[in-house]
Amino acid sequence: MLFCRGFSRISATHRKSLFGFMLSRSAEPSRSLLSNQFIYSTIKVCGGRQTLSWSFPSLLGLGRHIHQSSSIVEEQLDPFSLVADELSLVAQRLRAMVVAEVPKLASAAEYFFKLGVEGKRFRPTVLLLMATALNVHIPEPPAGGVGDTVTTDLRTRQQSIAEISEMIHVASLLHDDVLDDADKRRGIGSLNAVMGNKLAVLAGDFLLSRACVSLAALKNTEVVSLVANIVEHLVTGETMQMNTSAEQRCSMEYYMQKTYYKTASLIANSCKAIALLAGQTAEVAMLAFEYGRNLGLAFQLIDDVLDFTGTSASLGKGSLSDIKHGIVTAPILFAMEEFPQLHAVVYQGFDNPENIDVALEYLGKSEGIQKTRELAMKHANLAAAAIDSLPESNDEKME
Repeated sequence: MLFCRGFSRISATHRKSLFGFMLSRSAEPSRSLLSNQFIYSTIKVCGGRQTLSWSFPSLLGLGRHIHQSSSIVEEQLDPFSLVADELSLVAQRLRAMVVAEVPKLASAAEYFFKLGVEGKRFRPTVLLLMATALNVHIPEPPAGGVGDTVTTDLRTRQQSIAEISEMIHVASLLHDDVLDDADKRRGIGSLNAVMGNKLAVLAGDFLLSRACVSLAALKNTEVVSLVANIVEHLVTGETMQMNTSAEQRCSMEYYMQKTYYKTASLIANSCKAIALLAGQTAEVAMLAFEYGRNLGLAFQLIDDVLDFTGTSASLGKGSLSDIKHGIVTAPILFAMEEFPQLHAVVYQGFDNPENIDVALEYLGKSEGIQKTRELAMKHANLAAAAIDSLPESNDEKME
């Protein structure tokens, strides 16, 4: 079993927490945290003598479970519980930060920050765990001393990155729902459906402005540059998705680049920002980036699988959403490799419901879902490798 290295002031249990949405053996469908509620899905990959399966609760590093021969090693841990107190603090601050003078704008801006519709808070959880992992080499200050203030200030600044990333993420959701004409998000009516497109766009802009204010307060130009890149990438990825040629829609390389821009960049660059604030080296900052990049890619790949296999109730939004909007994702791309005749359907687009039915028929006969899960597994393992490469702690109390 592999464990996350570099946690010097936390228990062995906590050291596993960043091990990157790892592998968990389960006889029952795994519970995937991809909506307001658990979505059941099982991902199994067979190779040689070992059978591995993984799911999103363990993607935050709740251990690695390997069933190999007669030996079974299992670790169960809820990553969200490790930073539960901080998550509550971050949620409280977010609700305070999105208050606006105009009541209608205030109602719109806080729409997805209200209790009960905050989502899974996946990104803040990852970033808070990363902060814990990367702060280990900062000397333990004497209680009540100047160093104690410095350490507390560092953690507060890193919490700000978690808050900034969540505001940017929610802003992107508001804008995406307008572009997609979505009517549901997180199990409730989308903001554009409830308050109209104009107010939804303005609320997203308002959240971005609040994120900029928090970012400026950090007074770190390198971190500012990273977050600016995130916003640029979100716009670039959405534009790539809206304006694709028939050839690009059939390209796995194009799809993965778009996926990095739309999903993985935010996690990758935010993790790197956490490392920079902690005063880590360029090498460690790049490991944090690679962890976030691969985690984000794995996350989106499974989200694309669930768009075909999940239900609207479990997803908190409509199923088959992507293909109905003409968006070709990894499962269909892999199916096209097995059934070249599917290219003609993709070229025609999916405005005709019959083309959707044909594509789903080919997908059902193919290994598109399984191959997408395997690709997600590959990126999850790369995320784990990045975390395992973090500097080891010299703390003798480490287990």
